[in-house]
Amino acid sequence: MSGAANALRGEAELRVGGEALVLRPSFAALVAAEAELGPLFALVERSADGRLGLGEMACLFWHCVRDRPDGLTREAMGEAVVAGGLAAATPALRVLLGQILQGR
Repeated sequence: MSGAANALRGEAELRVGGEALVLRPSFAALVAAEAELGPLFALVERSADGRLGLGEMACLFWHCVRDRPDGLTREAMGEAVVAGGLAAATPALRVLLGQILQGR
């Protein structure tokens, strides 16, 4: 990984398997997530209503990982979110959803 999360770029950090991953909500990442999850505004609304699924969260994180380490699988990302607990994943989710709504 090359450096820590840069808040000025709308990046967030998520720990997976003891490693800090940087999540960057780039246009390409958000388009890929939207292609899989549906409209991002609806994703934000589901989150606000407490209806965001664990799979949806892991999917958003997966698409936003900057400099994805070799060997990291989508399943490992999802398992890490479960292992760390939702409380640990919420700050990163909050940053990404904020960037979806507000931009940079």
